[in-house]
Amino acid sequence: MSESSKTPLLDRILIPQGLKNLSADQLKQLANELRTETVDAVAKTGGHLGAGLGVVELTVALHYVFDTPHDRLIWDVGHQSYPHKILTGRRDRIRTLRQGGGLSGFTKRAESDYDPFGAAHSSTSISAALGMAVARDLEGKKHNVIAVIGDGAMSAGMAYEAMNNAGARNERLIVILNDNDMSIAPPVGAMSAYLARLISGKTYRTLRDIGKQLARHLPKFFGEKAGRAEEFARGFWTGGTLFEELGFYYVGPIDGHNLDHLLPVLRNVRDAETGPILVHVVTQKGKGYAPAETSADKYHGVVKFDVATGAQAKSKSLAPQFTKVFGESLIKEARKDDKIVAITAAMPSGTGVDLFAKEFPNRSFDVGIAEQHAVTFAGGLAAEGFKPFATIYSTFLQRAYDQVVHDIAIQGLPVRFAIDRAGLVGADGPTHAGAFDITYLGCLPGFVVMAAADEAELVHMVATAVAIDDRPSALRYPRGEGLGVPMPDEGKALEIGKGRILQEGHKIALLSFGARLGECLKAAKELTALGLSATVADARFAKPLDIQLVTRLAREHEVLVTIEEGAIGGFGAYVLQTLAEQGLLDQGLRVRCMVLPDRFIDQDTPTAMYAAAGLDAGAIVAKVFEALGKDVGAETVKLA
Repeated sequence: MSESSKTPLLDRILIPQGLKNLSADQLKQLANELRTETVDAVAKTGGHLGAGLGVVELTVALHYVFDTPHDRLIWDVGHQSYPHKILTGRRDRIRTLRQGGGLSGFTKRAESDYDPFGAAHSSTSISAALGMAVARDLEGKKHNVIAVIGDGAMSAGMAYEAMNNAGARNERLIVILNDNDMSIAPPVGAMSAYLARLISGKTYRTLRDIGKQLARHLPKFFGEKAGRAEEFARGFWTGGTLFEELGFYYVGPIDGHNLDHLLPVLRNVRDAETGPILVHVVTQKGKGYAPAETSADKYHGVVKFDVATGAQAKSKSLAPQFTKVFGESLIKEARKDDKIVAITAAMPSGTGVDLFAKEFPNRSFDVGIAEQHAVTFAGGLAAEGFKPFATIYSTFLQRAYDQVVHDIAIQGLPVRFAIDRAGLVGADGPTHAGAFDITYLGCLPGFVVMAAADEAELVHMVATAVAIDDRPSALRYPRGEGLGVPMPDEGKALEIGKGRILQEGHKIALLSFGARLGECLKAAKELTALGLSATVADARFAKPLDIQLVTRLAREHEVLVTIEEGAIGGFGAYVLQTLAEQGLLDQGLRVRCMVLPDRFIDQDTPTAMYAAAGLDAGAIVAKVFEALGKDVGAETVKLA
């Protein structure tokens, strides 16, 4: 046996062009190696595993049949793109996935020419693909544009808006529907594969087009009957009538793990000179890795794990997760109030609503990847006297901003927005950072905006949100572990618009909004050691703002620094507005507002990201010295 034949195929495939000369059997071997490599890489980094394992064969087939990156291949969301990254020149960096300075956990234009469109939120691929197809046609080019979208992402209205537009325009476009979870497909096998190959082929398409032309020349009654007969016959065997009504030529379903079925169909649709085509591919999430196949969520998202057993690394911290604290707090409140209901948009475990659903299955609603619907649905419940908690990540709530404004805020409906993932989130990077909600909610008339400084405060803020029944409210809290503070037995509603002072000083005032409070306390300790007495206050509310607290801090201190895990225009801006109106900016007060910087911060550990953002204790101390016109380094040397 030659040395080259002993070499794993994956070692020889540096870019997709290397696939072109492989035999069918070699492609199957490559798929097996690619699956093993994906499991091994994610075991070391953590990340989204199940979706990628489900599309290994599909990834190989797409890069084999199409000419990427000349042909544009767009992966919806990007959860399933790890095998794609391995095949497209990034295998040597795949174990840097989701790490500081490493590969993104999603597709990213700046990372590779093989990522023509960045994605991390779902249901955008068809819209982007249609835009690229139109651009291609305007320039008179001939390349293919392919969007791969999961059946879960098809629960979002944006996907249907794009399909409706694509069907009306009749642009040449290929959409691969990766059906891996919802079981919307009839059984797949040899017959369905044969039919898919048949109807995607040129002979059938030509005969169909001839039939359409003939029907145009028949009397209207007979023409309509002929068209319906053809549609019924094909729909009977294959399904897909919905997609046909949207203007797509439907092909499928086919087994997404069988390359013998995939390759001829993909070749046929590649060579088709027709309008939009939808290929329905059925796959299994977690395919080929037993622990993932048997997992309830198919190992959607994992931390580092042992490949042999599938056992995931456990956190060593004794502090509870904010998400779990929210879920358990809401359960306690719901036991006392049967009007409380919980809503999530396809993220039950990520938001703690799964815990609520176990105890109150009839009062828990997962509406799918449909944040716009989730918000207005919550509005309908509130209009009928219920107390809905719309529990949505900050970065996902952005997708429903129009509904928040028009359907909730203008009507003053008491929807409670529980905003998970506030601030920087670590490995998921900038697409999942909760940077903007303070600003985009605080500007809305009538809103109450709260932020939990620690897990105990979150318990009280859940109770506070329950008690607010005359206007919309939002409570934000970060991803990850709490600070390990003593926990209350039950939540007590806070006084609306009132903050608290945790530490009294007289020269420096640190006014925190949110979970940077711990860093403020560290900074105050360091400032005290440097001879600067510091007050530390927790605002609790950005809106309504505690004006009495703000003016007191301004009058009694030389320096006032606000700290928040949000973009410019949020809490600090509200404080400055108040100080200006009170005339306190003209009396020598030195004010500084610490916010997230005006740039997107790439993935890293949360600690490293906050250091890069200038929102840790060291940065707070430096900001104080900057306001005083002193050099913190020199002061430290003096103290020593």
